[in-house]
Amino acid sequence: MMKMRLIAASALAALCAGGLNAGAQTPEPVGQITGIAHVAYRVSNLDRELAFLHKLGFEESFAFTANGKTSEVFVKINDRQFFELYPQASPAQPLGWMHVCYEVGDLGAFVPVLTARGLNPTPVKKAGAGNLISVLNDPDGRVTEFTQYMPGSKHTLDRGQHLGANRISTELLGFELPVTDLKAARRFYTALGFDVDQTGNGLRLSLMSSPDLRIELPQYRPGLKVQSLFPVADARAAASQLQAAGVNAALNDKLVFVQDPDGNSLVLLETKPEQ
Repeated sequence: MMKMRLIAASALAALCAGGLNAGAQTPEPVGQITGIAHVAYRVSNLDRELAFLHKLGFEESFAFTANGKTSEVFVKINDRQFFELYPQASPAQPLGWMHVCYEVGDLGAFVPVLTARGLNPTPVKKAGAGNLISVLNDPDGRVTEFTQYMPGSKHTLDRGQHLGANRISTELLGFELPVTDLKAARRFYTALGFDVDQTGNGLRLSLMSSPDLRIELPQYRPGLKVQSLFPVADARAAASQLQAAGVNAALNDKLVFVQDPDGNSLVLLETKPEQ
């Protein structure tokens, strides 16, 4: 039986009652975070993970190889959001969540702002896929990436392709990421440009430039893991679709809990679109 863990009640209330402003078009501010580009996981078996995501309707966009072996795979959520998957190269490498990558309108303008705010991002460089990238570590030592999509990159050239017609969700809404030091997390994410609010058990991040975004930072406790959050129009219908595809989906009111082969948690949240 799948272990179910509800996300913070306040977060659920905000998501389900407030809904998503899916039709709103917000101008992309220069030199600011505009959304989530990808979340990265290290997995024990790439083929098994890809088969699982395919059952959720997600398709592989492109991959990289090294020494004749697949070293990295991008699976498309939508034209601007992806899963980034890495195979476990040795038992010493921990499985599961590796990092989040945020999209930025102008990375060259953004990095000096972070430096002026006391952070230490790496210099902007072009990554293997052809986009610009900069990296720094969060207070828990986890990698945080920033990217600017560029003309001619693998991501840009794949727009309009590999958009599975039966995707269980068409958007990565956000994630729940446990943190050990709430004060340090508040300083860090405020410096990144997030609006940071206190919740009953942690922090909530939001962005004026990305009104759909939902990121929860609960206080870490043993057993608390990262959860990726996806909106669906009908939780019961989503659970039925997944079960028909052979995925163990646990329905709890307006939430659907799913685990990948390595136990990483995906939560589908029924949301009400704004009237």
